[in-house]
Amino acid sequence: MNIAHYFTSPPPNYYALMATTNLPTRANTVRTDSGEEAFDGDPSSAAGLLIERLQAWKHMCGYLENYISHVAKDEQSKAKDQEKILKTLSDPLKEAHHFDTAIGGISSLFDNLRANTQAQSQLHVETSKNLTGQVLPILERLHAEIKNKNKEITNGAGKGSKVVDAARQNSQKAIELLGHHAASFDSSGGKVTAQHDPYVIRRGILYRLNRQILEENSNRQDLIAVQNAFSQFEAHVITTVQTALNAFNQFMSTQTDRQKAMYGDIAATASNIPLNFEWDGFIRRNNAVLVNPNAAPRTMDGVSFPNDSHRATKPLIEGSLERKSRGMGALKGYSTGYYVVTPAGYLHEYKDNDNFHKDPAPEISLYLPDSIIGAVDGPKFTIKGKDSSGSKLGQKMAISSEFQFKAHTHADAEQWRSIVASFANSSNSLPTSPVESRNITPIATRMEEPQQSGVTSGPLSATSPQAGSAHPITSPTSATTTSPASAGPYHGAPAATPLGDRKYVEKS
Repeated sequence: MNIAHYFTSPPPNYYALMATTNLPTRANTVRTDSGEEAFDGDPSSAAGLLIERLQAWKHMCGYLENYISHVAKDEQSKAKDQEKILKTLSDPLKEAHHFDTAIGGISSLFDNLRANTQAQSQLHVETSKNLTGQVLPILERLHAEIKNKNKEITNGAGKGSKVVDAARQNSQKAIELLGHHAASFDSSGGKVTAQHDPYVIRRGILYRLNRQILEENSNRQDLIAVQNAFSQFEAHVITTVQTALNAFNQFMSTQTDRQKAMYGDIAATASNIPLNFEWDGFIRRNNAVLVNPNAAPRTMDGVSFPNDSHRATKPLIEGSLERKSRGMGALKGYSTGYYVVTPAGYLHEYKDNDNFHKDPAPEISLYLPDSIIGAVDGPKFTIKGKDSSGSKLGQKMAISSEFQFKAHTHADAEQWRSIVASFANSSNSLPTSPVESRNITPIATRMEEPQQSGVTSGPLSATSPQAGSAHPITSPTSATTTSPASAGPYHGAPAATPLGDRKYVEKS
């Protein structure tokens, strides 16, 4: 056998061994996001793949830690939000005196709202403490275990892989050296040194290959042991994660159940308020202010007010008369109205004597001191003067007109004329100003009732007697014409209209 061929042509099984053996690449050390050093192995090798898987588990655990931490922070934030919500429930309520302070009303409902809102704030704080104090430590311990497992594999199977890598590199260098010197042997005619004798180099290769195989087998056993333990370790990881999340679920479920109970308590408190609870209490507290529905309605009986009986408010004479219409209305003849002579010297005409259904305003107002009264002709008499019932402009533009009146009887006409004549001028005299008339012709009215300063009210009713009907009057002592009628009260002749049923009263 040719020795040179033997050294230059290694046995095929060596090449097969080198070709089928995956030489590991150098493992670099990198730093993870959390600042931890991690083995950046080749995922195509068993050790690198296992280390990469541990990195995945470690990152998974880190994600759960961040999740629990952020949920705990969110619970703290919710606690602060509940404090803000609590501030919206004003304490005490505005206009709180309108609500009953007894248990079972609106005030009690708002007390319940405040108590449950405060309890929810404390509940969020308690949940945050439970998450950071009991759930998060479970994941932190698991994270530390995964890191230790990573170090264990890196220092065990990882170092074994490095030893195998070094052995393979030594074998590769020896084989390359054999190839170089085998070629040199052929070219130099067999002249080589003892150290570079291909035979010696070949034996060194066999030694190194044997060392390589031994290291590979040892590393293989280590990796098999690691792989077998990996299954149990991952089961432990999953069990720990389940324990942490079960604790998380327990705390969050407890919080949810307690929140549900609090909201249910608020709703139950509101539902238990009797519908008439607040109103009955309001009526009871304000009985002196509110209207008593059982009290009788007010009437006009007994109503009085300041100056109600002042002498200037008492008519000298009042009752129904007939007046002949003027202008185009003269064709209608006489129409009935209600007339009053007041101590102020006015003859007022009203449609009727009703003081309640509408605001009584005079249809005509004659200022008697500026008027002229004619003689009595049976039941008729005339007054010539200006109507003062309109506006100021209308009063200035008004002209003197003759008003023809007709009483029920001649005696009634004489009585009306005697009262009017105490203010007015006779048919042959000239009118004077209102001031002069009042100075020359004083009015004798009732003086026995002093002016009132207080208000005395009584029940009001539209069915009460008319305040202005049939007042006693006093004839002025300065009247120029006396009435032939008797001094006592008398009834006039019946009239054709309802106003004619009223009686004329004169009191001396």
